[in-house]
Order: sequence, then structure tokens, then C-alpha cells
Amino acid sequence: MEAPIMSSDLADDLRRVLDGPRRQIRDDCRALDPSLVGPPPQPLPMDEHRARVTDQLLRLADEPFPGWGFAEDQGGSGRFADSVTAFEMLGHGDLSLFVKAGVQWGLFGGAVALLGTERHHHLLPRIISGELLGCFAMTETGHGSDVQGLLTTATYDRDTDEIVVHTPSAEARKDYIGNAARDGRLAAVFAQLVVDGTSQGVHCVLVPIRSEDGAALRGVTITDCGPKLGLAGVDNGRLVFDHVRVPRANLLGRYGDIGADGTYASPIEKPTKRFFTMLGTLVRGRISVSGGAGAAARSALVIATRYGDTRTQFAPPDSDDETVLLDYRTHQRRLLPRIADAYALALTQNEVVTAMDDILAGRTTDEQDVRQLETRAAGLKALTTRHATDTIQECREACGGAGYLWANRLALLKADTDIFTTFEGDNTVLLQLVAKSLLGEYADTFGDLDTAGIVRFGARVAAGAVLERTAVRGLVQRIIDAAPGREEDATFADRGVQLRLICDREAHLIEGLAARLRRADEPDVDTFESFNNTQDHLVATAVAHVERIVVEAFAEAVEDAEEGPARDLLSRVCDLHALSVIERHKAWYLEHDRLSPARTKALTAYVNEICAELRPHAVTLVDAFGVPEALLTTEMLDGS
Repeated sequence: MEAPIMSSDLADDLRRVLDGPRRQIRDDCRALDPSLVGPPPQPLPMDEHRARVTDQLLRLADEPFPGWGFAEDQGGSGRFADSVTAFEMLGHGDLSLFVKAGVQWGLFGGAVALLGTERHHHLLPRIISGELLGCFAMTETGHGSDVQGLLTTATYDRDTDEIVVHTPSAEARKDYIGNAARDGRLAAVFAQLVVDGTSQGVHCVLVPIRSEDGAALRGVTITDCGPKLGLAGVDNGRLVFDHVRVPRANLLGRYGDIGADGTYASPIEKPTKRFFTMLGTLVRGRISVSGGAGAAARSALVIATRYGDTRTQFAPPDSDDETVLLDYRTHQRRLLPRIADAYALALTQNEVVTAMDDILAGRTTDEQDVRQLETRAAGLKALTTRHATDTIQECREACGGAGYLWANRLALLKADTDIFTTFEGDNTVLLQLVAKSLLGEYADTFGDLDTAGIVRFGARVAAGAVLERTAVRGLVQRIIDAAPGREEDATFADRGVQLRLICDREAHLIEGLAARLRRADEPDVDTFESFNNTQDHLVATAVAHVERIVVEAFAEAVEDAEEGPARDLLSRVCDLHALSVIERHKAWYLEHDRLSPARTKALTAYVNEICAELRPHAVTLVDAFGVPEALLTTEMLDGS
């Protein structure tokens, strides 16, 4: 008789799949001193929390992780995927540290590395070491998502060979800038570059904002944003510039520079394409936010699932023994589909990080691959951060009053991740970006599509062409092709049936959107009004597209896993995720006659059946997340 599979062995096998190709990096991060990455044991006054996080950041600079995100000729080691993975693991600790590290090395350091030239790269060793702390000054009071509309100006003065950075109005104030209120010495300021009276669009200029003793420099006004809903350890501030002069060399000129003769030149002729190419180089930040949000959600799921596996409530009739929470169907429904979603998103994150590494390391140079990465990073960020917000809230509620206490971590996770749906791209705006990228066979970049362009391209698009261009994987296509063709023969347990239903919804939404835009392209039709009237359709299409990509990534991970109990369990979790996606859109499938009322009832019954089947494995499934135990210390699980 074979020895039974221990839950710890099963969790290890599942973790091996979830960790993906960077398992060792994750294990190294799990071994870090909890005091280096963990949250404070109790709430701290804002100034104390900020000082604590700054100290953690400087200690973290002694680790190899920060340097991994920079090329070898910039003082780093060019291990981009390892760097993003390490920062994802910070999402299990104090998210204030995660954000502050992201500002220092991802945004500020990334701007210098990717938008600058060799004349700027001498700064990078000091940025990596934490000797030079900086900030990323893009957002303005009046312009957040509309970066092209920024009002701050950077005007070239030929007489002095300097760039004059100025805040012309209250709406142009740089706002919510991380590292600005307390620690930043140098700011990467995004502004409209004006040369000889002509605006060349948004560019980035390095502007010193503080002296070594911490005082604001002449012409720079720094104010503190003060207390926030969360992220108390991040010193968000506001910056106002009053004709601050910096050398011409401070312009980060990779995509547009001013020569010694005062002439502006760019390797990219079209201003819009130049702008979106510049922003595209910063896609790593968006991917990192997605990773950190996923990590925070997994931490919450571990806490809530373990609590639900031990907490009892109400005794059945004729019994004195109260029922464990997770034995209730409602509790299973609250947590198990979200655990399945967490698996799916984590596996997709691994794929996106690998694709990013290929591009940043130069192994992939195809422009289509670059655009696809930008689109998938935007979509995954939107879905993962929404998942984190909703999941952490559900976990808090699933733990009752105990979940509301600081000592049980969920309150801090909830507060700190709330902003993740907004920074690095508002989720609604990002989803529109995803939909726009699906609409055209544009030659240069989706950035070239203004409102009228979106309408024109959308009017010509065909769903089949879009699905082909976004590459349904060969392995997944074979699974779909093998599924029964007739509804009466199809079973929800069939992976091909699941995938076909999800792909069908995406294709129909794209076709419907194209039809609406086709009507909007008629003469005498207000294109902006037409576009505005289809925004809800745009967002729904984008969600369907990203949902399909996520389900495909999960299905492929199952197919690639080694045969055995872990693969079998993983397959059932994949079933739960895919069918939960379909169930979420049950009304759509009914409205569009894809499923009959009887079939949708059968779908719900089958999801319930899978939840009951996975219930004995619930703790094993969350243990497989590999969240460091020292970062899961809670009062309600310690029994104190």
C-alpha cells in the first residue's frame, strides 16, 4: 500500500508550480529577517513609521535585490525578472516599504536608467545603494491619468544653456509624490519641454529639491500630504517650482534631447509615439504593483482560511459540537473561489514577468511583443489590484470582528492596498487602454489613436483578427478543439468547454464593440460622444480579454505540471477559477443564449460541488503560497 500524501508535501509541490522559474529568489526572500521587511508590531505615529520605513529601505539596499533591476553597465546585474520577483515578495510585509522601494528603485531609478543616457547613469550606483534618495514627480493636482496634459513646463533658455522648470498654476502642482515630503533629494520631474517657443511634449528632467541637510532648495516649495488612508510609512508630498534652473544636461534625453547648439532632436519623429514609447519603458512599475497586490491578497487569504479552519460557530441540531466555519457552504464560497483566482493571477504574473525580462534584456525586440507586454501588464494590474481590494475586504468580513483588529493584519492590508487600484494607472483608464489596443492593426503604437482614430480603427476590426493577433496558445486551442461541439454533450468539467465559453464571450464583445463604432464612424456623428457612449463596452471587452489570458495561463500551467496528486488538485483549482469567471457573467451567457437557464443552474451546482471537494484541501492550498510564517503572526491565530 502506498504511503499517504502528506498535506505539507502537497503544499510544497503546489508551491513549486506557483513559484515558477524563480523559486530560489522567492526562498531567499522568505529567509529575510522579518524586522527588515515586516510591518510595525503596533500602529506608530506617522513620523515614526516613516523613519522606520526609511531605515528598512537603507538596510534593504545592502541586499543584492535592488541592483538586479539595473543593467550591468549601469552598476547593476541585469536580473530584471529576479528584481521584480523580489519586490513582489515585499508585498507580504510592510506595504509602505514595498511602495517606498518601488519609488526609489523602480520609478526614480528606472527613469534615470531607461529615460536617461550615459551622462546620467553615473548616478545609478548611488541610487542603488540608497545614498541618493529621489522621487518620481509625474502626477499633478489637475492631471493624473492624462499625463500628456501635464501643465508643468521645462523651458530651454539658450542664453544660459539651462532648463527652467516652472509650476504655472495651482493645477500644475506635483501631488502625492512618494519620497517628496521627507527624504527625496532629487526629483525626476515630468514636464512639457519647450524649445524655441515650441512644445516638444512631455519629457523628464532631473531637478534637485533638497540640500544635504534636508532644506528645500531655492525656488522649490515642498509640502506634506499628511496622513492618508494607508501607507503611513510613505512620505507623500507636493512640489511647486518657481522658475528653477537646472543644466541642460539634466534632461533625460534618450527619446528627445537638446544638443550643444540648442537644437532639439529625437530618434522618434511622431510626438505621440515618442510619448508612449517613453511611458512604455516604465512598464516594470505597473508589473511590480500587480505583483505586490497579489502578494498582499495571498497573505489575507492565508490568515482568513486558517482562521476559518479553526473557528467554530453554531452547533447542528442534537449536537453540542459547533461547526467549523469552513464547513459552511457560504464560507467556502467566500474564500475558495478567491483562492483559485489568486492561483490564476500568480501564474499569469510569472508569465508577464518572464516576458518583461526578455524585452529588458534584449532577447526580444519585436515591437508586437513589446506592445503585447504593455497591454497585458495594464490589464493584469487592473484585475489583480481589484482582486486584492475585494479579496482583502472579503477576508476581513470572513474573520468577523477579529479581522478588524490591527493585531490580525487584515486592517493594515486593507488600508495599504486600497490605493493600488489608482496609482501606476487608474484601473478604469487602464482597461480602456487594453480595449484600445485590441481595436486596431495600427503600425506604430496604440498611442497614435486619438478618439476619432479609435472609432475609425474599431469600425474596421474583426474579432477573429483580434483573437488571432493576441495569440490563443496552441496548447489551449487544442484543448478547445477537443471539447464536445454540441451543448447537450458538453460538461462543465471539460476544460475545453470552459475555455470555449470564455473565448466566445470575448469574441462577441469585440464584435459588438466594433459594430457600435462602425455606426459611430458615419458622417455627421460626434466621434467623442460616440466614444464616450461606448466606454462601458470598452471596459467590459478589456475585462473579458484579460480574463481569457489569465484562464489560459492557468490551464497551461496545469498541462505543464508533473503528473501526480499536486497536478490533480491544481486542475480542480483551475476548474474552480474558470467556472467562477463564467458564473460571474452568468447573466451575459443567458442574455446571449449561450447557456440555458437549466445549464446556468447546473453551473452553480457544479461550482458548489467543487468547493465541497476542495474544502479539505483549503489550508494546504494557502500554505502553498509560501507566505513567510513570521509575517503571518496574528492574535486570533495565536490564541492569545
